[in-house]
Amino acid sequence: MRVRALDANGDYTFGQSAANFLVNSNGAVAQNVQTRLLLWEGEWYLDVSAGTPWLQQILGAHTRPLYDAAIQERVLSTPGVNSIEKYGSALDPATRALAVTMTISTAFGQTAVQISLNVPAAMV
Repeated sequence: MRVRALDANGDYTFGQSAANFLVNSNGAVAQNVQTRLLLWEGEWYLDVSAGTPWLQQILGAHTRPLYDAAIQERVLSTPGVNSIEKYGSALDPATRALAVTMTISTAFGQTAVQISLNVPAAMV
């Protein structure tokens, strides 16, 4: 598995040759999990069915059982992910922030993944 590394802003890194890539590592799988979760279903014009169903299943009142299952399904379908060892999510209604933390078992060992999403006020 080989993926181009992202910087702190989520942009591709360039100019450092092989150091710009994550190869056969937990970091590569974790980055794939993060980018797959942050892609909203319908956002990619070449395949509007690709993505995490944020609007379709996750956002809205009383959706916790649905969004936990949808997020876990998306993670488990990521190449290189064998299983989710630990999973937790917390929605802060005051700040409209959803935080997801998990430990995943990959083809290269275990690694931690954290995702934060700020939900628009109209969707809480």
